[in-house]
Amino acid sequence: MTIHYSVSDHVATVSLDRPEALNALDLDSLKDLRAALAEARDDDEVRVIVLTGAGRKSFCVGADLKNTLPPSTSFSSSFVRSIDRAAAEGIYVRLMDLTSLRLFKPVIGAINGYCLGGGLELALQCDLRIASTEAVFGLPEAVVASIPAVCGIQTLQKAVPSAIAMKMLLTGCKIDAAYAERIGLISDVVEPEALMDKARELARAIASNGPLAVQMIKKVAETSSNVPLAQALEFTELAWGAMRDSEDRVEGRKAFAEKRKPQFKGR
Repeated sequence: MTIHYSVSDHVATVSLDRPEALNALDLDSLKDLRAALAEARDDDEVRVIVLTGAGRKSFCVGADLKNTLPPSTSFSSSFVRSIDRAAAEGIYVRLMDLTSLRLFKPVIGAINGYCLGGGLELALQCDLRIASTEAVFGLPEAVVASIPAVCGIQTLQKAVPSAIAMKMLLTGCKIDAAYAERIGLISDVVEPEALMDKARELARAIASNGPLAVQMIKKVAETSSNVPLAQALEFTELAWGAMRDSEDRVEGRKAFAEKRKPQFKGR
């Protein structure tokens, strides 16, 4: 099993486990990863997802280059296929694009060691990213005559200043955790042995909030990030209205008035 999945205290932990390949993703592990994330998405007991890599050496170094060589099928014929069939015919990057999973539960990337290529593209799809002091980040595709084909070009430019993003993209250079924190690519840096404790601390803090509100905030953030402000505000008002009469919102206000901890139920 290349993906480990567990749930505790409303937090699902998804761990990539191919240490012999620096947690690189082949076709089978990509399918297992998507299955684990879908399970967390559909489990009402799960409120937050933590994504990490087994061991201290690597979070993920992207696609397993030894097992993702160009196939005999032409790209043009595979391009119009479904996700699974296209992946089987060589367009494996579609499986690394998590948008089709419709994950509105927050995802925390706990990055330990190498976070390169498709691994960084996975991390960039997380809502929060924290890292150990040993983490290394980069999109080195240009060095091997390729490009970041999932979302790295676009998401890196959103995550950090454009000049830094373009330098990383065009040179394939790598940066350490301290620099990554300085430019805003990650929010926290901790010692390797404290990484998962920090990830779980953040996850529990999020999970203690109203689960519908948390998911709605993520949905609003994703939906309104590239639209004119007037449309973004209108969508935000609609989202607020959808939340206004929820049981959790009523419970939150009662708990505040009664000076007690709220008991949210996600409805």
